[in-house]
Amino acid sequence: MLKDLKLFLALLGPYKTRVRFALLVGGVAGLCTGAGITLGAEKLFSIVLNGEQSIELKRIILVASIFPLLFLTIGVSTFLSTYHLNYSGLGVIRDLRAELFSHIQRLPLAFFQTKKTGDLIARLTADTQAMQYALTITGRDLAIAPLTFLGAISMLAYKGWQHDGVVYIYCSIALLPLVIFPVRKLTQKLGQKAKNQQEELSSVTNDLSQNLGAVKEVRAFNLQDRETRRFSKALSELFNSQMKVVKYTFSLSPVVEIISSVGLASAFVVGYYKGVTGEVFIAIFAALYFSYSPIKRISYLAGELKKGAESLRRIREVINEPVSIEEPISPVTINSIQGRIEFHEVSFSFGASPALKNASTVIEPGCVCALVGPSGAGKSTFANLVPRFYDVLKGSISIDGIDIREFNTNDLRQCIAIVSQEPVLFDDTIAENIRLGRQNATDEEVFEAAHQAFADDFIKEQPKGYQTIVGERGTRLSGGQKQRIAIARAFLRNAPILILDEATSALDSESERMIQRALNRLVVGKTVLIIAHRFSTIKNATQILVFESGNIIDEGSHADLYASCPLYQSLYDQQVH
Repeated sequence: MLKDLKLFLALLGPYKTRVRFALLVGGVAGLCTGAGITLGAEKLFSIVLNGEQSIELKRIILVASIFPLLFLTIGVSTFLSTYHLNYSGLGVIRDLRAELFSHIQRLPLAFFQTKKTGDLIARLTADTQAMQYALTITGRDLAIAPLTFLGAISMLAYKGWQHDGVVYIYCSIALLPLVIFPVRKLTQKLGQKAKNQQEELSSVTNDLSQNLGAVKEVRAFNLQDRETRRFSKALSELFNSQMKVVKYTFSLSPVVEIISSVGLASAFVVGYYKGVTGEVFIAIFAALYFSYSPIKRISYLAGELKKGAESLRRIREVINEPVSIEEPISPVTINSIQGRIEFHEVSFSFGASPALKNASTVIEPGCVCALVGPSGAGKSTFANLVPRFYDVLKGSISIDGIDIREFNTNDLRQCIAIVSQEPVLFDDTIAENIRLGRQNATDEEVFEAAHQAFADDFIKEQPKGYQTIVGERGTRLSGGQKQRIAIARAFLRNAPILILDEATSALDSESERMIQRALNRLVVGKTVLIIAHRFSTIKNATQILVFESGNIIDEGSHADLYASCPLYQSLYDQQVH
């Protein structure tokens, strides 16, 4: 427990002033509970049990007022302690979520190819929620329970000294150390079960994320029953994991209560044969109760801390994930880019599978370069290395003679515009989705970019024009409309390097012709990489690179390659004839 507690205390460092105050007032509540109520009970019952009729009314009122004052103090102290602990705990969760999200933004694309989206969502939500419970709900017990126990034990010692009852004090508290052993054993098991529960929850979240991201495919292939069965199975596995956590969590309390009851029963027997008076016995019995109750709460706290600690470890696995795209210590300032791209013996692989092998080529400024080859040949990898979505394993890539690793990554990517084959739109207005290309662009510049992308007409037909919300991932727009908005981003960015992943594939023939004319204007003076899937889109390419199994096997113009490269000729003929 102490090890887990240190983890959380370290997180609470930025809020140490509030935490100290919360512990202080929580300690006041604990002492008032463990010692104050015990003393008050003795005073009150000494009057009631002895039947003293001659006591002045003022004294009776004074004794009776002890309890309202005690509970007022306990209530105010508990509120202040709980409020400031929750403020600190929720602040920690807010900061941790922000740190985790920020770190995820800086991780390279390779990281996301090995992680499930649902698992990352679960770590950002469910795991932080488990930590929140450990930090806030159980934080009050951490502040109050120890001093409640200390106050109660102090009262036991005081009454034992006053009434020669040391024997039954030892008798009743001798069993307390025994609580440590079952608590320790159960919390160890609870930690593993809590870890399994969070992993199962991640699996459920991932299944849900995949299903909601493929609603059209599920219905098109009648997969509703299949998806329901899969999700129900995942829920059953999560249920089993949750019940194991419940079993070990709530096993702690009965163990402590059983040991406590033996101690209380022993105190009753010994107290009876010692001839302890009623009011003293009530005070001692209350002190015993208030000494065992905090132990039970602390044992429960130990379980919650263990679950929270396992969630924290899962979060830190991601936070500690190295950002492999390292920024240069002294980056080269980018004043202007001509757009000359050179690959020098570049190799890259995803795990054990090589995606690019010793690739060397030069793409001159203003060149429209098409990347051609079978699926999986290395075209996308080649293009994705230019903006440093990945870092080369061997060799180098330079722009205008400078290794791209010497540029600040943000500055480098600011010089590159990308239009993907499947553009992603955010649940925002059309104008803001275009403005992603250059976030400080004026409305007039956004309108002009849309006009160049032949998107202006259909945008004005929308219910609110440029202020129309496109829906999650642009679901309220057609594929061609989404593609034209994505192309408008590239116009708005006006970057010297342009990467097009078959940018016109989702457009009808008429729109494709308009976009092609716009691209012909846009590419003037720019270096363009076209990841070509259809050969009709590369007829104006000035340079073509042919990929096969991660190698650039040939390059040149269409006429030269068709005459000299069998693979290119075969690919071209398959589509054209």
